[in-house]
Amino acid sequence: MNAIAPQVSSTPVSALPSAEELARSLRDASPAEIIAAALKAVGRDKLALVSSFGTESATLLKVMADVDAAIPVIFLDTGWLFEETLAYRDTLIATLGLQDVRSIKPAEETLSREDPDRELWFSDPDACCRIRKVEPLARALKPFSAWINGRKRFQGNARADIPVVEDDGARLKFNPFANVSREELEAIFIRAKLPRHPLVASGFLSVGCMPCTSRTAEGEDSRAGRWRGRTKTECGIHTMKIS
Repeated sequence: MNAIAPQVSSTPVSALPSAEELARSLRDASPAEIIAAALKAVGRDKLALVSSFGTESATLLKVMADVDAAIPVIFLDTGWLFEETLAYRDTLIATLGLQDVRSIKPAEETLSREDPDRELWFSDPDACCRIRKVEPLARALKPFSAWINGRKRFQGNARADIPVVEDDGARLKFNPFANVSREELEAIFIRAKLPRHPLVASGFLSVGCMPCTSRTAEGEDSRAGRWRGRTKTECGIHTMKIS
């Protein structure tokens, strides 16, 4: 696993294909077709997939690996992840033959300055997400002209109307699973015999950082256990342009 992405410039925005035109042409495309289109649009060295290695991540990583297992995968190691998530990352790397997974950590000087007591998650969860996820991802994406993520419309809230391709400021953002249903995700798990995240069996249907993740009760939305008791539903990497 590479820990640090090479710092080279991304493709100028003016040279990128139109996100709107791509979204229109790929509206009914399969996830594999969307990933292949992303590769064609910018090339492998300018494309990254961002994965949390969470409860549904294996499905997107499987589709990506079938298209090109050498596409760089960015994993944000926030310093608050479950040990089970770190182990699951290593399991999926081996199972799927992922060739370039980059584990990105927050800047130590930022943590020392803004969260010396590791209590920021409680007092200001938005600030905690900013220094542990948003800012590290912005740095990691600098060399890339496009990125892939695993959001689905069925997850609701801010994700309910996402297109398959969108403009993310300095780069294109591909959402190959935008149209995928829960049933289709499950079918991928079964068909490919993918390993499950270890915490699923304990009632965690969505897994993020330890302090802000709880079990999901029967009948609740799959992301109900994230930031429980707060109005917060997103960490920030999908609600602002990572430019």
